Amino acid sequence: MAKKPKPVVAASGMQINIGISEKDRGAITGGLSRLLADTYTLYLTTHNFHWNVTGPMFNTLHQMFMVQYTELWTAVDPIAERIRSLGHAAPGSYAQFGALASIKDAPTTPPKALEMVRILVDGHEAVARTARSIFPLADKAGDEPTADLLTQRLTVHEQTAWMLRSLLEA
Repeated sequence: MAKKPKPVVAASGMQINIGISEKDRGAITGGLSRLLADTYTLYLTTHNFHWNVTGPMFNTLHQMFMVQYTELWTAVDPIAERIRSLGHAAPGSYAQFGALASIKDAPTTPPKALEMVRILVDGHEAVARTARSIFPLADKAGDEPTADLLTQRLTVHEQTAWMLRSLLEA
């Protein structure tokens, strides 16, 4: 089990008073830390596949993977900044991401193109499950900004998984 994120102590010594208890902020940031780790891991895998894809679908997949890894790269900052807004430190090391992520690291030997697609479908579905698991925590705490962020991430991951699955249909 991953360590619970530590609250950040402001240099001013001021307490955070945004209407969400420290306990709830800790639970939410724990979930968001897992979401950040999953998103970053999926970003790395997608970028890896962009570099290493081969075969007759090269052009299509190379371009598609670039669009996807760019979107994932853009997504990590708002997730990390939401963690910070809730008063906790965002994880940012490979060791932390490895301990928090539900997604396996990319294979060391690049798989065939359609296996890459299958791996990315699984990855996007896993990130969607992670995001969905945080909703009850955000709902209980009345944390609408986190719920909004989760809704945006779910939309992207579910749609991307659908588009990738479509490539696997005969």
